[in-house]
Amino acid sequence: MRALSGLDASFLVLETDNAPMHISGVSILDSRLPDGGRFDLDRLKRLLSSRLDRSRALRERLVEAPLDIARPSWVDDPHFDIDRHVERTELPAPGGWHELRALMAWEMSHALPRDRPLWHMVLAEGVNLPGAPEDAVAVIGKVHHAAIDGVSGAEMLGALFDPDPEAGLDLPALPPAQPAGQPLSNTAMPNALDHLRQASRGLLAEPGEIGGTIGRVAKGLARSGAAWGIKRVKPPPLPFTAPRTVLNAPVSKERAWAGAVLPLDRIKAIKEAAAHKTTVNDIVLAVCGGALRRYLDGRDALPAESLIAMVPVSVRTEDERGDMGNKVSAMLVDLATDVSDPIARTVRVRQSAASAKVHHEAIGARTLSSSSDILPFSLSGMAARLYTRMELAERHRPIFNLVVTNVPGPQVPLYLSGARLLHHLGAAPIFDGLGLTLAIFSYNGELAIGATACRKLLPDVEALAAGFSASLEELETSLT
Repeated sequence: MRALSGLDASFLVLETDNAPMHISGVSILDSRLPDGGRFDLDRLKRLLSSRLDRSRALRERLVEAPLDIARPSWVDDPHFDIDRHVERTELPAPGGWHELRALMAWEMSHALPRDRPLWHMVLAEGVNLPGAPEDAVAVIGKVHHAAIDGVSGAEMLGALFDPDPEAGLDLPALPPAQPAGQPLSNTAMPNALDHLRQASRGLLAEPGEIGGTIGRVAKGLARSGAAWGIKRVKPPPLPFTAPRTVLNAPVSKERAWAGAVLPLDRIKAIKEAAAHKTTVNDIVLAVCGGALRRYLDGRDALPAESLIAMVPVSVRTEDERGDMGNKVSAMLVDLATDVSDPIARTVRVRQSAASAKVHHEAIGARTLSSSSDILPFSLSGMAARLYTRMELAERHRPIFNLVVTNVPGPQVPLYLSGARLLHHLGAAPIFDGLGLTLAIFSYNGELAIGATACRKLLPDVEALAAGFSASLEELETSLT
């Protein structure tokens, strides 16, 4: 049994009927294989079965402590059944982006069952997208956020995809199905006594951990203050100072999803033409700010104050590569949506991101990521349920307006058991007070932005997605 960290457990606490907490992604594949075959459901299941040992998230499930007195733990699932995790469907005709968006939205709307490892995949056939071959298929995968973050999710993709088109073609047959109720191994699921032993060890260690975390937070805040007092670095936006927007309200269960694919070389060219020390991430954030300004202004819902984005920052070390769970901290960045000029907007985004980095490093990334360990799991669960039931998201200014997560991916073609990956677009969870997340993933010369939203709050999220390309063009034109 391995207990979840406070950060991992927080994604279980936040999960409600209206807020499933899983990360998702859709991979568009050319189903034609080098050996003349086709990528199908049987091949997907055989590939996954042969690579379960490469990722714990694929084979471990949750066990919860009695009465939620402590954080849940991960254990190997002795009753693992690949057929409970993988299924096939066919997109309705004509099988274009509209139909694929609807399937992604449906998958993001429904939570993963907790009686098995927290992941699921759907092979969608009948895909007919502009520029894609006739035999294209889509694989939609979703994994609970308690099990992975953006970087470990990319590592999971690396466990399944290969740079060699011949790799993964010769797959072993599926293992024979186990009789109902018969475990795959001699490992038994922990009983209530095991839970209590694990919980008691955690409770004994908890006061010391809490005290240490509070001490590190206090020292980090002092260092952050010194960064302002000595270096005169402007502080980043504070939590609860973001403006009220249509994005920040209690969410419904229904999701909306849309994506945009942008050429990465155009973004890099803008970065080279922009001010000194501007990064690719700065340009991406500025493009997102421009698209949000365009979208909200078109709905007469653009606030006078700028939107504030929470930007996750990976603190995963080389020694932690391949580990499950979340190894992330966060920065708050001003997206300058109150600025009409795209160049001035980019400059302010760059300055805000640079300021956030200085203060983030002063406080300490590990200090921020461990602060979620302070509140006991049972109390955090009650607090989250109370927050949702009382619809408190409508009674205060947002902590921040949206999440923008940017994960760099490989810049070479990848193959899933010989099927070439054409595009990969991501999706991330939302919850009360946070009705929009932007998941950004770069792959093989392109940058894909997946926008996940509450359908009640943003019923036309595809209009926002269209604005990413328009915002990029606007910035390009201004610099030439």
